[in-house]
Amino acid sequence: MSDSYQSGEKPKINPFLPLYFSVILVIGIGAGYFLSFNSPIPGYGGKSQNDNAYSKITSLLEYIKLDYVDTINEKQLVERTVTSMLQSLDPHSSYIPASDFAQVNESLEGNFEGIGIEFNIINDTIRVITPISGGPSEKLGIRAGDKIVKVDGKNIAGIKITNKEVFEKLRGKEGSEVSVSVLRAGVATAIDFKITRGEIPLYSIDISYIVKPGIGYMKISRFAATTYEEYLAAFNDLTKKGMKKLILDLRGNPGGFLKAAVDIADEFLMNGLHIVYTEGRANPKKVYKSTERGSFENSPLVILIDEGSASASEIVAGAVQDNDRATIIGRRSFGKGLVQDQRDLPDGSAVRLTVARYYTPTGRCIQKSYEKGTEEYYQEEIGRYSDGELVSADSNKFDKSKKFITPGGKIVYGGGGIMPDVFVSLDTAKYSHFVNRLFYTGLITEFGFSYSDKHRDELTKKYTADKFVTDFVLSDNIIVEFYELLQKKKVEIPDSERTKSTANLKQLIKALIGRNLYDKDAYYPIINQTDNSIKKAIEVLEKPLK
Repeated sequence: MSDSYQSGEKPKINPFLPLYFSVILVIGIGAGYFLSFNSPIPGYGGKSQNDNAYSKITSLLEYIKLDYVDTINEKQLVERTVTSMLQSLDPHSSYIPASDFAQVNESLEGNFEGIGIEFNIINDTIRVITPISGGPSEKLGIRAGDKIVKVDGKNIAGIKITNKEVFEKLRGKEGSEVSVSVLRAGVATAIDFKITRGEIPLYSIDISYIVKPGIGYMKISRFAATTYEEYLAAFNDLTKKGMKKLILDLRGNPGGFLKAAVDIADEFLMNGLHIVYTEGRANPKKVYKSTERGSFENSPLVILIDEGSASASEIVAGAVQDNDRATIIGRRSFGKGLVQDQRDLPDGSAVRLTVARYYTPTGRCIQKSYEKGTEEYYQEEIGRYSDGELVSADSNKFDKSKKFITPGGKIVYGGGGIMPDVFVSLDTAKYSHFVNRLFYTGLITEFGFSYSDKHRDELTKKYTADKFVTDFVLSDNIIVEFYELLQKKKVEIPDSERTKSTANLKQLIKALIGRNLYDKDAYYPIINQTDNSIKKAIEVLEKPLK
């Protein structure tokens, strides 16, 4: 789960922090100490519980360095100790090694450095889903569907390459160069490109479009440094297309920057209303209020949440719910209401320490319990499925005694996460086991790529993205082609599935072809057609006002 921490202040540096954190792990050496040695640790007499704790840590580290049976990796010991110490506090205090710092931060900063492609690995070959708009690859002419077979002259096809290895080969410092060779449908020989890496924007709004006349839909996948600006651009575009009502989809959004969440909530609330407040032992209560800014303060609004919506997502949902501003639809959110403050360390690593809790305007604490430990804390989300909470609102296990009243008289609940106003169960019957298996083994994706490669020119000349969504019909002959692929792969096709799964297969294959041809502009509008939460949101928004 992404850490949501207070941004805006420059991270503070404490040069002594690594020393303070150095040795807690060694406590685990346990019984072996008592077998034969009873002499005091050098430099530490151990006379009183009031002895300086830092002196104990540094002395113990020195003792390990001098007398441990094997040579130790001091840096590794310190890093494991820091990690263990922070994990013992709560599930969201964390240590970020210097080697991981850039990658961990890039989803929040809103950019990374590389060649600028979205890719998938199909049949052990890197396939370009789409070149990122404005990125180095797009400018050079790399296209969706291209197969990257060599990087810097070395073959990378058919070698069981992993996503991590692709990142390592294609990402790099802005201004550095990398050579790639691609195979393209209809071109007999490989095409060579020398790409100068650049800064690539990482968008937090996956899609925005008019889902029905007058009703806009927008999906935000994270709350990053650029989210608010992205929102404004998408909102203005939807407004020009006639949007009067909005569905804001925060499902699966793990959070991000507090400021981004406050800015988005401010767009929906009248001036002077509480959005969220934070409070901790060493951090006095700080209240965030809405301002005069806001261009959608009175129009109908629905927000979608689920068990994957956390932190900043819960701030937005809680703010509009507690102010009686919108209808929340879906399932109970994750329950991540701890605030982290980031301290950068001299070696390039960082610590994110929990310093406060989030509270909604009515005073609800968003954070769910973590008293039983970190492992059970994260397993709780899985437990919701086995306990039936994801399919029945009556099966919710949260503390129903923690009731709060909104200004409009509506009862809302604390105890962890945001409870929706309208429950929509997890659609466990949407796709059969057979279809799910085909999807997760990549066979549907492979067919989508193959069909797109064969028909790219004719389809893109005939359809725009919007027209592809509304007018392209995936014929039975295409399904026959797909079944022929399955037979080549020696996949058994139960007779019952040929009838039962055809509609689902047609939707998935059409969506994947649409993604390969038009990226998200076709993919989401097709997939969302059978989404029960979006259907319910449309139903709520189309009801006449009382």
